[in-house]
Amino acid sequence: MLNSIDINKIREEFPVLNQEVNGFPLVYFDNAATSQKPTEVLEALNGYYRGYNSNVHRGAHTLAAKATDAFEATREKVRDFVGAAHTEEIIFTKGTTEAINLVAYSYGRAFIKEGDEIMISAMEHHSNIVPWQVLCEEKGAVLKIIPVSSEGELDYEAFENLLSEKTKFVAVVHVSNSLGTVNDVQRIIAAAKKVGAKVLLDGAQSSPHFNIDVQALDCDFYVFSGHKIYGPTGIGALYGKKEILEAMPPFLGGGEMIKEVTFAKTTYNELPYKFEAGTPNIGDTVALKNAIEFIERIGKDNIADHENSLLLYATEKMRAIPGIRLVGTAKNKVSVISFLMEGVHHFDLGMMLDARGIAIRTGHHCTQPLMNEFGIDGTARLSLAVYNTKEEIDTFVKALSNIANRFSKQKQKIS
Repeated sequence: MLNSIDINKIREEFPVLNQEVNGFPLVYFDNAATSQKPTEVLEALNGYYRGYNSNVHRGAHTLAAKATDAFEATREKVRDFVGAAHTEEIIFTKGTTEAINLVAYSYGRAFIKEGDEIMISAMEHHSNIVPWQVLCEEKGAVLKIIPVSSEGELDYEAFENLLSEKTKFVAVVHVSNSLGTVNDVQRIIAAAKKVGAKVLLDGAQSSPHFNIDVQALDCDFYVFSGHKIYGPTGIGALYGKKEILEAMPPFLGGGEMIKEVTFAKTTYNELPYKFEAGTPNIGDTVALKNAIEFIERIGKDNIADHENSLLLYATEKMRAIPGIRLVGTAKNKVSVISFLMEGVHHFDLGMMLDARGIAIRTGHHCTQPLMNEFGIDGTARLSLAVYNTKEEIDTFVKALSNIANRFSKQKQKIS
């Protein structure tokens, strides 16, 4: 682990950053949607397809053995990354969305009954809302919602009052993708355990920013996506406690997830393969290991310190711009700033910034119910990563100020 961050050296590892967009140097501030990939991840992906492309677990030849070893080395790396006790507790998925659906489909359909209650929060991503809605509709279960304050913080007292012996499952986001709020998941897990509920944490936004220890947290499930942690798209992971995964039925049927198939009966494979039907996304899985190693080399604490300094710097600069309204002002945040500009639609604002080479996100960020809670249809969102700089923030703030001044003058002319 590096003792400090050499930002110029880190930026050299991301070739995509060295380009112009619309005639301006690229400023990439859309990291909560997907992070860019360092050269070692790109080389690992290329190396697999150029050097030992083969299916895993099944072949007796050299390339198959090499591919299998690389594939399973990533599973061990992910186990260590989240602090799991066993590699069998790590299931590879396409990403966070599929991992949540796996739990809802398999655990939910096996163990949730009519009248049971499932609890989520008002700040959930759609992928941690829709699967539970579908399950509740099928099972006759009840979906309860943890309220959120105008600052973008969960109401923990309301959550604890909602808990009862009917509460069987709690699924909450660890860090809000649209607000940056860091939720007190330890409090949530401890309270849920008192009534015997299982807990799933959506770690899509927490996994890039700080250390995760699923054993210390005592969550039953933890899910994340590779493309949020400088890795490839189309690969993610589900952590589940071994005894729970063993009790769950398969998610998909097909090759690899079976031990023996006859027309009379099929017996299922052991963990983790019971939940990994078909040929997996081998190349991207192999490269995910390199993404985690990139994070380990820099150090999560160093990354967090750098990103937090950028967050504080950007927040202070943006507060000084007339007409800017910050959405989500929780005391404990990671490097996400959602905002609105008076008189300018967030989509138009995004397009105007893109014309200056600045990439941000606009819309409801797959948290439409949360936007409804705030009485808005969406926001512009700035999200930062380890390769971003204060100089880039200065460029962004200057562009934002120019846009605000222009629209302010137009408004004065009209009035």
